[in-house]
Amino acid sequence: MSSVDGIVLAVLLSLVSAAGYALAAVAQSRLAAHAEPGRGSLRALLTHAGWWWSVGFNAAGALAHVAALHYGPLTLVQPLGALTLVAALPLGAHYARRRVTRGEWRGALWTLAGLVGLIAVTGPAAPGDALSLNESLAVAAATASFVALLTARRSAGRTLGLRHATASGIASGVGSALTQTLTAALAMELPGGPVPWWQVALLAVLIAGFAVGGLLLAQTAYRGGLAAPLAVVNLSNPAAAAVIGVVLLGESFRGGAWGWLAAAAASAVAARGVVLLTTAPPDTPPSTRPEVVPAAPATVPVVLPDVLPALAHGLVPDVTADSPPAPAPLPPPAPLPAPANAPG
Repeated sequence: MSSVDGIVLAVLLSLVSAAGYALAAVAQSRLAAHAEPGRGSLRALLTHAGWWWSVGFNAAGALAHVAALHYGPLTLVQPLGALTLVAALPLGAHYARRRVTRGEWRGALWTLAGLVGLIAVTGPAAPGDALSLNESLAVAAATASFVALLTARRSAGRTLGLRHATASGIASGVGSALTQTLTAALAMELPGGPVPWWQVALLAVLIAGFAVGGLLLAQTAYRGGLAAPLAVVNLSNPAAAAVIGVVLLGESFRGGAWGWLAAAAASAVAARGVVLLTTAPPDTPPSTRPEVVPAAPATVPVVLPDVLPALAHGLVPDVTADSPPAPAPLPPPAPLPAPANAPG
C-alpha cells in the first residue's frame, strides 16, 4: 500500500471513529435525559438497551481510532478525532427534534479550533516510551483521588455535569496511558526486564476500572445536555495525556517557549468555546403541551344581599344558591258573590 493510500485510509477510519464516538455520546445523552429520578444506578444501566448501544459505539470508535493510527501519523489522526463534537451536535439536535443554534455552532468551532491547536503543538511520544509500573500505580492513585474530589462536591445544574465530564476525560486519558504501559509490558519493553504476571493483571484491572468509570461519569455528565459536557470530555482527555507526557515522560510542546504560548492560547480558545456551549440551550426534546382538564366548578353558597341584615338577627332562614326555591304562597280565596234575590 502506498503512502497516499495509507493517508486516505487513515482519514476514512478517523471519520468512522469520530462518528462512532458521536453516536455513543448521543445515545448516552438521550438515556440520561429520559432516565427516571433515582434510576441512574449501574444495575439500571445494565438492563437498558440504550446503554449497550453506547458501549458498542464507543468500542467501534476506539477500534477505528487504533486502526487509523496504524495507517496514518498521530499528527493527522488526533486532530480528526476532534470532529466528534461537530458530528454529535447535528445528531443530538436531530433526535431532540430541533435545530442546532448559531451559539452552539460558534461554541463548537471555537472548541474545535482550540483542541486542534493544542494537539498540534503536543509532541508525540517516542516509540516504546511508556510509564514504568511504579509510575503507573502512582498515576492511577493520583487520578482516583482527583476524580473523587471532582465528584464529591454536590451541586446542581450544568456545573455538576461539567465536573463529571472533566473527571470522565481525565479517567479516559489515564486509561490510555496505562494501556500503553500494558502493551509495553506484554512486549517485555519496560525498564527492568519482564514484568510478573500479577503486575500485568493489576494493570489490566486498573485500565478496565478507568474505562468503565469514564463511561459512567460521562453518563452522569450528559444529564445537563450534550454539547458542553462532550466538549469538556474531548478537552480533558488530551490535556491529561499531555500532563503525563510532560511530567513523567520528558516530553514538551513543539517550538519550545513559543509552543507553550501556543498551547496556552489554544486552551483559552477552547475554554471560550466551552463557555459558549454552556450558555446554549440544553439538548432536550420539545415539551408537549399538557392536556388541560377543566376543574369541576366549586359549589359556594351565596347569600342573597337583601336578607343579610335579617340573617344577622336570626329572623330569616339561610337561603343559598344551592337551596331549592321556596314555594310561592297561595293567594287568599276570593269572596263568594252575594245572590241577586237576597232580601234587603
